[in-house]
Amino acid sequence: MNRIVERIETKKRDYQQYNFTDQENNALKTFFDLSQEFGGLEDFYNLCVAIPKGFFNLDASLYLVDPKHHKMSLAAKTEGETRDLNSPPPDDIMPRDHPYMAGNNSLVLTIRGKEPLIEQLPFEVTDDVLGLLVIHPLMNTDTHKELFFEKYANRIGFKLHNKFLIQKNIEHLRFIKSLVADIEHNIIVPNMVYKLFLRGLRRKIEKNIEMGKTFNEKSAAGMCDSKCMQDFSEELKDINHGLKRELENIEKHYINMSLFIETLFRKSHFDQGRLTPRTKPCNMKKDVIQPQLDRYMEQMKRMGISVDNKSSGIPESEIITVVDVGLIAQVYANLFSNAVKYTQDVILESGETKKYISYGHEIIKDFFGPQKDGVKFNVFSTGAHISPEERHRLFNEEFRGSNVTTQPGTGHGLSFIKNAIEIHGGTVGYEATQYGNNFYFILPK
Repeated sequence: MNRIVERIETKKRDYQQYNFTDQENNALKTFFDLSQEFGGLEDFYNLCVAIPKGFFNLDASLYLVDPKHHKMSLAAKTEGETRDLNSPPPDDIMPRDHPYMAGNNSLVLTIRGKEPLIEQLPFEVTDDVLGLLVIHPLMNTDTHKELFFEKYANRIGFKLHNKFLIQKNIEHLRFIKSLVADIEHNIIVPNMVYKLFLRGLRRKIEKNIEMGKTFNEKSAAGMCDSKCMQDFSEELKDINHGLKRELENIEKHYINMSLFIETLFRKSHFDQGRLTPRTKPCNMKKDVIQPQLDRYMEQMKRMGISVDNKSSGIPESEIITVVDVGLIAQVYANLFSNAVKYTQDVILESGETKKYISYGHEIIKDFFGPQKDGVKFNVFSTGAHISPEERHRLFNEEFRGSNVTTQPGTGHGLSFIKNAIEIHGGTVGYEATQYGNNFYFILPK
């Protein structure tokens, strides 16, 4: 309490020395009140330049560090400013320790964040600088005006820093919610298949125990001749083969679940509030696609779905060096899972009725710019096309097409795919093609 009282007394003396006019004090109070009222960042940016205009009839420009590109650009301006939004500041305008005059009678003020919390910002800054406030025209400036606008810029920095932190926390919470959905969709629900594997394993073990008991009883009674022994051996061989198959299924599922758990439960995801890929070289077909296809092959067979990848398959030697194996494996898991649920019979040109999926890849020259090729991976399934009105919403969170409402699902799978591919620098899409639907994603080569 003593420290706080001392700071209050210091501030009282400071404001007496500032000797701000009623108009200047009203400008600061209005800025404070309206910065509380306007929650959105764009409104706040406009407020920052509107205060000098509304109270002093001075034009203003607000340059801020772009969180994505880490470069300063124009975020807001009054009508008297001719530069376009998102353009960089003029060459003679840059951060400095104190206010200064630049060309065209402009007062330049550096906007800084709160030093103790600077590392908590969702982007990197240099020397605590968040941006610049440029006010013009000031024909005859003096130390009083410079002091007032310096204090005004300080308040912008304080409020701006808080808003960035609030925005970061909101996005972090939104990401956690999305990650929980990812975990439920790609781990918890698929993990329930363990019940089926364990149930099959238990039945075969119980059958073995029952056979052993029967064999012992017959042997004790002298009823087990050579034919009995042969029948017993054949049946035991068949059961052991089934046990081996169930064990292989459990092992494959364990490997997949371990990969998915490691991928989605990384500490870095929770620390940074976004998926953080760990890329490494991999054989796309062997390490990513085939294990996921194997997981769903039995279900596809039960649904009468065949796999046709003769014309568009991925060669064994195909190497992609920029993927997080766990995330891209989940992309294919979602695509194959959807194929199991939504693939339908179609009548081919030959008159044959067929129900199938295919997968493949192709190189797209210069897709990401000159000399920057893309690799397009796809999973195709037969069936009715998705309506044109709904195609642009397919990858939105919780969206489900009107033609699939009878099937179980959350509408999260395609949204996860979009997120996982975009953090690899890629893009996703959908095509209505002959006989069915083609979902694809394109990664930098």
